[in-house]
Amino acid sequence: MTASTAPARPGPTAPPSLGGVGQSARDSLVVAKRNLLRMSRIPEVVIFGLIQPIMFVVLFSYVFGGSMNVGGSTNSEVYREFLMAGIFAQTVTFATAGAGAGIAEDMHKGLIDRFRSLPMARGAVLTGRTLADLVQTALTLVVLALVAALVGWRFHEGVLKALAAFALLLLLGYAFTWVGALIGLSVRTPEAATSGGLVWLFPVTFVSNAFVDSTRMTPWLRHIADWNPFSATVQACRELFGNPGVSQSDAWPMQHPVLASLIYSVAIIALFRTLAVRKYRNSAG
Repeated sequence: MTASTAPARPGPTAPPSLGGVGQSARDSLVVAKRNLLRMSRIPEVVIFGLIQPIMFVVLFSYVFGGSMNVGGSTNSEVYREFLMAGIFAQTVTFATAGAGAGIAEDMHKGLIDRFRSLPMARGAVLTGRTLADLVQTALTLVVLALVAALVGWRFHEGVLKALAAFALLLLLGYAFTWVGALIGLSVRTPEAATSGGLVWLFPVTFVSNAFVDSTRMTPWLRHIADWNPFSATVQACRELFGNPGVSQSDAWPMQHPVLASLIYSVAIIALFRTLAVRKYRNSAG
């Protein structure tokens, strides 16, 4: 057989396509890794993120603890155990402001425009950012739990239930991060994103059962607090941790807080992720 008639050798095969979902997941992880690396190079962001919740623990525990009534007791040690579920939930939700500011900064600096020029899933930019923020929030929770243990907080229902409580907290934090993502895409500057993120966070976290028993509120305010998604997660954590101050309200979220917390968080993710990705695609057009 001559060289001209010899069969050609097969060339290298192209890598198999991952499909739409697979490519989106891969691109999201790549973006998440990029954001985590950037966060590791700016440790002061993580440090300042820890200072605020630690200050809340100290202030509420030692300044207000002796004057708070929990289940008929004004013992500051009882209040510290009551308080920590609210502080944990507040910490994961306040991370929303940072997420919104980060996305607004990327938009302002033109980084998002560079991502648009790459063959990647559109929603991966936002998903990757929110996943990176979730990792940072988890690390913050670990440190905060250690600080809480130092001031006297304990969980009493076993390790598995405690882990389930922390999982609910992270799910709530991830859900609210998508609210922050939508705000970050809707404003022009990181400063506006930070301010816009805090404006709605304060009423959500303080009109709740986080720091006081909602049954001590006026009826109309108690009704709002009992149906607040934030309150459902706080109530669920107190039950799972075995901490005092579980609300005796007749509102459905207070009677079934674990289920209510899951429903609220999943619904918030579904709604605000859809809105944020649509906003991103429209701005990309």
